Amino acid sequence: MGILLVQIYVDDIIFGSTNKELCDKFSNFMLGKFEMSMMGELTFFLGLQVKQLKDETFISQTKYTRDLMKKFGMEDKCSMKIPMNTSVKMDINADGKAVDQTRYRALIGSLLYLTTSRPDITFAVGVCARFQPAPKESHLTAAKRILRYLKGCQEVSLWYPKEGRFKMIGYSDSDYAGCRVDRKSTSGTCQMLGNRLVSWFSKKQNSIATSTAEAEYIAVGSCCAQVLWMRHQLRDYDIEENETPIMCDNTSAIAITQNPVLHSRTKHIDVRYHFIRDHVEKKDITLEYISIDKQLADIFTNPLCESRFEELKNELGLIELS
Repeated sequence: MGILLVQIYVDDIIFGSTNKELCDKFSNFMLGKFEMSMMGELTFFLGLQVKQLKDETFISQTKYTRDLMKKFGMEDKCSMKIPMNTSVKMDINADGKAVDQTRYRALIGSLLYLTTSRPDITFAVGVCARFQPAPKESHLTAAKRILRYLKGCQEVSLWYPKEGRFKMIGYSDSDYAGCRVDRKSTSGTCQMLGNRLVSWFSKKQNSIATSTAEAEYIAVGSCCAQVLWMRHQLRDYDIEENETPIMCDNTSAIAITQNPVLHSRTKHIDVRYHFIRDHVEKKDITLEYISIDKQLADIFTNPLCESRFEELKNELGLIELS
């Protein structure tokens, strides 16, 4: 028979099914009950452009990106290869020249919305967003660099192929004391269904980690929570996941989940992060080691050189359509 999926946002509805007859029956039912119009195959929804082909689907915000270039006067500026300079460390810059807060916040807000389909700018936008209370000229320059990067790759889309395995896998990474302002670390995680990127985030941690292992363990906790939520969602579609692997490049963080005794490395870690160990014991997840050169979440925690940045973009399924 198949399944029918329906998504409602205010007065917009999108729906799809594995059986075309179900789509036809649902559309006829809705037209009979409500005054509404059918727009046909999904191509645009809440600012997201959707291109559906026989064996693959692409999601992008190309039009929105072009509008950003016009709105902030970047049409005549030269483009950049990476969104953040690897040699610049963002700081409060108390002695720097202040800029218009309203315009800076408008720029950051616009870029944050663009991260819906552009995971490649998530880390850079997150760092710039930290300085919204008192932005300086150096912060505005960093934010405009993101626009200059986007100018050179406006056609980038997230690629979702039809074929391929459908096994969930999580990637978890963290820098250590990367924020120059308060020395907090940044967690970065992403979740894949086979080779399809479906979820990601980059966020400064709430507390100060006193070791690399602690920073990594906190990041793994965030990744674990997201994986468990996604597994509940998949269960609604009759897809059962067992022992979802979370890839971590820190052996100490992995060892913490395997040690039932709280030794000196873990006594200062908040109790809320120890739910990871419970789920490892229940075989809901497994923590597995991955080398840093294969860690996809690295793009969400650090500014990267051009070659490494492009490599991870390709691995995440970010493709530039001509």
